[in-house]
Amino acid sequence: MQDHKLIVISNREPYIHQRRGEQIEVIRPASGLVTALEPILRQFGGLWIAHASGSADFETANERGEIQVPPSHPTYTLRRVALSREEELGYYYGFANEGLWPLCHLAHTRPIFRLSDWEHYQAVNQRFAWALPPESSGKNSLILIQDYHFALLPRFLKRRFNGATQRPRIGLFWHIPWPNPETFGICPWNQELLHGMLGSDVIGFHTQYHCNNFLETCNRYLEARIDWEKFSVTMDQHETLIRAFPIGIDPSPVRTLNQQEIHQLKARYGIQAEIVAVGVDRLDYTKGLVERVEAIERLLEKYPHYRGRLSLVQMGSPSRTHIPAYRALSDQLHQAVERVNTRFGSESYQPIVFLPEHHEWGEIQYFYQMGDLCLVTSLHDGMNLVAKEYVWCQAAERGALILSKFTGASRELTEALIINPYSIEELADSIATAIELPVAERTRRMLAMKEKIQSQNAFHWATHQIRALLTGTTTPSTLAQAS
Repeated sequence: MQDHKLIVISNREPYIHQRRGEQIEVIRPASGLVTALEPILRQFGGLWIAHASGSADFETANERGEIQVPPSHPTYTLRRVALSREEELGYYYGFANEGLWPLCHLAHTRPIFRLSDWEHYQAVNQRFAWALPPESSGKNSLILIQDYHFALLPRFLKRRFNGATQRPRIGLFWHIPWPNPETFGICPWNQELLHGMLGSDVIGFHTQYHCNNFLETCNRYLEARIDWEKFSVTMDQHETLIRAFPIGIDPSPVRTLNQQEIHQLKARYGIQAEIVAVGVDRLDYTKGLVERVEAIERLLEKYPHYRGRLSLVQMGSPSRTHIPAYRALSDQLHQAVERVNTRFGSESYQPIVFLPEHHEWGEIQYFYQMGDLCLVTSLHDGMNLVAKEYVWCQAAERGALILSKFTGASRELTEALIINPYSIEELADSIATAIELPVAERTRRMLAMKEKIQSQNAFHWATHQIRALLTGTTTPSTLAQAS
């Protein structure tokens, strides 16, 4: 980093101050983004700008909306941006999550584009551009913008610092998939979004496939020069590098449960089955949750000897409940779970144990260890860190990962059982295969995946982006090239 100052801009903040009665609670949200970037800010200092989402966020901040974090040992500044309820509904729930999210995920939910949502999206992106302090305009500032909430922000920042003799380097990382040009063309403001993103010096995606889609999209809709050898787009005499940076997890040691502790965890949730499959997801229509339940149903039909012996423990954190498509998914999922449990369950046995509430990381890692197998069945995904978390938490001699081929993680974790989540028959058969894997084969697969996760962790992801901004070049990892 030398003398450079790192500035992170994201919708999600790394620390949330929430009022609980008379007390104020500090929450650190479970987020791969926070996991990857916060250690660098802790070490080198800097500024994180985010939407203020906690009820006590401004009670604990100064008049500029700033607070020093982490609370136990402050090393960097968190600056919070206030949004009105109307702005949040339009920018976040509306354009970002009813428009861009389904557009990019190809999950058969029709994207909705309203002019009012677009206007709020523009206004909030503009607000964040002016949330940067004036001293951020120098060449020593490195600005890392995170995700589809801020597609317009790079261009707004470029305009803001246009008069400066030396401007900061700007990077944008797109955490979700990038669709093909035909799909992206559905958005009425597709050119404005692309133009906004190309205010960046570097744009990152999880996989090379998404980089290819982005270049093809720019080629289709913009008057710009596409360099397929350098993987760059030049527009308005400004070149933007397009790079694959596969995100990883924090490879910190995990406390291993012994068999007695695993039995106690199963007893706490009434899990009687000897074989446990786990799923850990937000309740989102892109995650293939209904298909997962239908696969368990088909497994018990096709392989009746697993009845009473296998349960799926599905952790589902409620998400974006303001959006009708998410409420519909919740209803559909509850109905599917009830159908399977009624059909195959008993007083002492439930084929599916559904836990639709938020769980902290300290508990999630124990559920991973309890799982004899883990189901990651996304219909479309950027990376999906659940796959990597499960492997990292699990003992090498046990556990098996069933992984959708439509996740970025499937490009790296090739030792998993890779499946098409739209094929219920294939998914059911893969569960049976995973259960019957010989110990030696299971160990070989898990050790190989653990090695990849260790070498391509969250800190490598952040470091590669920073290096690209500092030098204007990157040396892609073998995994990034392969993806």
